[in-house]
Amino acid sequence: MHAGPKTVALTFDDGPSPVYTAQVLELLHRYGVPATFFMIGENVEEHPDVLRQVAAAGHSVGNHTWTHPDLGRLTRGEVRSEIERTGDLIARIGRIQPPTVFRAPGGFFTRATFAVCAELGLRPISWSVDPVDWSNPGTDTIIGRVLRHTRTGSIVLEHDGCLGPIVPGGPADRSQTVAALAYYLPRLIDAGYRFTSIAPVK
Repeated sequence: MHAGPKTVALTFDDGPSPVYTAQVLELLHRYGVPATFFMIGENVEEHPDVLRQVAAAGHSVGNHTWTHPDLGRLTRGEVRSEIERTGDLIARIGRIQPPTVFRAPGGFFTRATFAVCAELGLRPISWSVDPVDWSNPGTDTIIGRVLRHTRTGSIVLEHDGCLGPIVPGGPADRSQTVAALAYYLPRLIDAGYRFTSIAPVK
């Protein structure tokens, strides 16, 4: 990402979550930081109001497929359906333009995925800082990985949601992510970092 010295992008995958997305939004609002949320279609369908909250707060929304599959196991037609269905729902539910950026689940882009993105006018987006927060490695571990690896142009990957029920300590528990964000965000700001969305907000 090229947006000037000490400018980075925060991204959040696998939402929207009925619990954790709002907590992330509160922290972003507190520090005046924009972000990009790559959303799963099934979660958007389940929690449409959370998508609207993200859009109303001025953050950009990206496409992260309908069911978070391994795209390498899908036909080109199935890949297109996963992406197109999600983009259409985000636009309709959020009352916004369809997403212009796409992130493959796990970052596993395939030739078919790149081809479909080109057909649909979507820019594929990966990341450069991955604290592996989805695995709940501990708040301090997430903080350390973000602060240690973030630099000019970084795209930081974190997760505000997950498919499935929210159970403390389970795969959809994003409390460590929220706690880490609350700690490292003001420290990055104090260190002179600025933040930008990956895609324009529409």
